[in-house]
Amino acid sequence: MHDIADLERRGLPGVFVATTQFIDGAEVQGRSLGFDPAAVWVEHPIQDRTDDEMVTIADKAIDELLGQITKQ
Repeated sequence: MHDIADLERRGLPGVFVATTQFIDGAEVQGRSLGFDPAAVWVEHPIQDRTDDEMVTIADKAIDELLGQITKQ
């Protein structure tokens, strides 16, 4: 998250992708850094997923991810 804040300070959009399991932790870390980063949340868990399952998860997330990166 610190790296995303650095990107934003440089005028570059930053967004992270994580599973829904980490929503609370990301909010706590964001508050401690004084930063509310853009995030895209995907279903949990992703470990032990097949390649096809990962493609499905990515396909579901790509439009939101691109939208966050290109948001003015």
